[in-house]
Amino acid sequence: MKTDDPPEPKKKGINVDTLWCMYLVSVASACNAELFTYPLDLIKTRLQVQGEKADKLKQAPHRGMLKTGLGIVREEGPLKLWQGIHAIFLRHLVYSGTRMVVYMHMRNWIVARYPNQEKLTVLQCSICGVAGGAIGQFIASPADLMKVQLQMEGKRRLLGLPPRVLGITDAFQKVWNANGVAGLWKGWVPNVQRAALVNLGDLTTYDLSKRFIQRKTGLADKLPLHVLASGCAGFAAAVLSTPADVIKTRVMNQPTDEKGRGTLYTSSTDCLRKTVRAEGVAALYKGFIPTWVRLAPWALTFWVTYEQIMTFIGAKNF
Repeated sequence: MKTDDPPEPKKKGINVDTLWCMYLVSVASACNAELFTYPLDLIKTRLQVQGEKADKLKQAPHRGMLKTGLGIVREEGPLKLWQGIHAIFLRHLVYSGTRMVVYMHMRNWIVARYPNQEKLTVLQCSICGVAGGAIGQFIASPADLMKVQLQMEGKRRLLGLPPRVLGITDAFQKVWNANGVAGLWKGWVPNVQRAALVNLGDLTTYDLSKRFIQRKTGLADKLPLHVLASGCAGFAAAVLSTPADVIKTRVMNQPTDEKGRGTLYTSSTDCLRKTVRAEGVAALYKGFIPTWVRLAPWALTFWVTYEQIMTFIGAKNF
């Protein structure tokens, strides 16, 4: 090229290889996944509070996953399977984007810090996954509290109990008026613990299994590879997170006194102790099947949607 030639014009357009782009794509992918799998989350939540000895809802008959789902449809209506989904959309607006950005930021930092390292170790990926899930869920914990309370309203009405909340705005106002900012983070400890374990299973397992399968099979970074890796991620997330999820649900669903203190459990540790003593260790895996049945298609839908969008806009895959 001649020295007097004009410089090449800069390319215009959006830089899709940014953390903000990843944030937005992650939120869209998570909302898409929730549309298909949310009824299983509601069923799981109902199953997890069965058997609470001090709960007024103990009058309800014990049901399995299928009977619980059919019961909701028959007794409350099919649309009640999506009760509280607007709260989960609000949660993902913060949670899903944050967890992905934190994970990728930490992963990129490790890669830059150790340029001679061929790939991230299991420990390094695990730290990234736990940090991403914990930070994202702590910020989004109020939305999760609203979701759990809304999910239980149909059951309360069937038992003739007065509704605690009439909607997400009403739930927010009542929690705020009763306990202020602190009340919005009720149950945040088991909530964060569960999210850390979910992402240890989801983000970490997806990242590691994707690279492992790619090395062993030579599959291109396309749909078949994404499906296989997401299957591994969904199962690992269910196994690791179910006990913490049971504790989280019970702590967040318990009624509170006039000072905002739980009337059933004083802490997540107290809930764990009382649950095991009254119902046995197996109670910690109540709702495991719907959790797994939900997380498997959730992970599949999320990761396939995420990877396909990133490929479509010309951004880097996960």
